[in-house]
Amino acid sequence: MFQIKRLKYKQILSIEELEIEKNQVTCIIGQSGSGKTTLLKMLNHLLSPDEGEIYYKGRSVFEWDPIRLRREVVMLSQQPIVFAGNIRENLNIGRIFAEKKQCDDHYLIQALKLVKLEKKLEEDADSLSGGEKQRLSLARVFLMEPDVFLLDEPTSALDKGTEDEVMNSFLTEASKKGKTVVMVTHSVEMAETYADKIIQIQK
Repeated sequence: MFQIKRLKYKQILSIEELEIEKNQVTCIIGQSGSGKTTLLKMLNHLLSPDEGEIYYKGRSVFEWDPIRLRREVVMLSQQPIVFAGNIRENLNIGRIFAEKKQCDDHYLIQALKLVKLEKKLEEDADSLSGGEKQRLSLARVFLMEPDVFLLDEPTSALDKGTEDEVMNSFLTEASKKGKTVVMVTHSVEMAETYADKIIQIQK
């Protein structure tokens, strides 16, 4: 799905060759500041390398229309983004960005169950805790139905038990739907539990 060749970015990344497989969970691990998030952002062209090439579905990411690419390859940042309005509106706004029909309440409730968030759709999204906002954001990107999920520390605000529940649920459903997941995580244990492939960035 992704091929990286002779990539260099400042003094942060130097990757001679790397492939990220389709329909798999790939985890990126490494010390803080090692370039994990930087690599993730390059996969949907939020950042450009100084040298080298990144191919998605056999085409250079530079050749893709950026909007179309980011609809197919959706990134969830570590800091959850919550929009003004209620939970229903926050879930459906991702569908609007993706130019897809808004979901009815049944599907929205199923998405909340997927991320173990027991809230009513009418509740004000801004009233949620940090961990709840993180799960709301995860549900929103799931409803966008991209081909690829780029997840940057998607459960960093959750306790260990909730983290395991949410990721097991999310990744199981993503696998059923044939999605590709590339996830940055600080947890080696999580990577070893869920990843088909682990990329470790050193020095």
